[in-house]
Amino acid sequence: MAIDGVLSEMPSIGLDDMKAVRLMNRMDRKYMASAEMLEALLERIADGYYVQHIGGNPLAPYRTLYFDTDDLRMYTMHHNRKLNRQKLRVRTYRSTDTTFFEIKNKDNKKKTRKVRIPIDVALFDNSLEVPEVAKFVDGNTPYPVGTLHPCLENRFERITLVDKGMSERVTIDRGIMFHNRATGNDADISQLMVIEVKHETGAPMSDIERALHELHVLPRRMSKYCIGTALTDPAAKTNRFKPKLLFIEKTLKQ
Repeated sequence: MAIDGVLSEMPSIGLDDMKAVRLMNRMDRKYMASAEMLEALLERIADGYYVQHIGGNPLAPYRTLYFDTDDLRMYTMHHNRKLNRQKLRVRTYRSTDTTFFEIKNKDNKKKTRKVRIPIDVALFDNSLEVPEVAKFVDGNTPYPVGTLHPCLENRFERITLVDKGMSERVTIDRGIMFHNRATGNDADISQLMVIEVKHETGAPMSDIERALHELHVLPRRMSKYCIGTALTDPAAKTNRFKPKLLFIEKTLKQ
């Protein structure tokens, strides 16, 4: 059965019902695998999960633009495993036609917290020029707006699942493509999927984790901003990411 067929047979859930999944002390685990495995994965877990539909569609398109300094300070902090770091981005959720300027904070306890403000979708490419965004950046980061510029754009489709116990949220991103605004380079990793599993810390192994184990897919952390930058900016430091880049290259050749 094709992927669309599997998704159509899974029970659906809407955005409002998804709000009931509140993970106060959550564990996040990421996986990377060939997108060719998606159908087999969904077939294994279809009975245990709802699939989120927006406007009747289980595939939600995303467009994201990341910002950094000329010397890629935020990218380099991540590469060097520095804690208390940030990522700045503007993201359009194209299925709901909403756009937010977002700041992701990771603290020294490895906890991630995201804050964001809505902006007009038409301002996606010029978000740093919006007074409310400039004030937001000034109040939540050490980076003056004048030191920031658009670096990396990505596009992908997301499938969002929630288990029937409403205690676990899963996102599956596929069709990932990058365009570097600074270098003009592109990278296509659309044959790779990135899976993120979120549930309460200490929870037993879930159905999707068991299915991934059966398919020999191991946990592997992945930052789209960092991997996209490493693939499209020859000047970026990449030593730490080489094992991930080699894994991606090998997976895309399969």
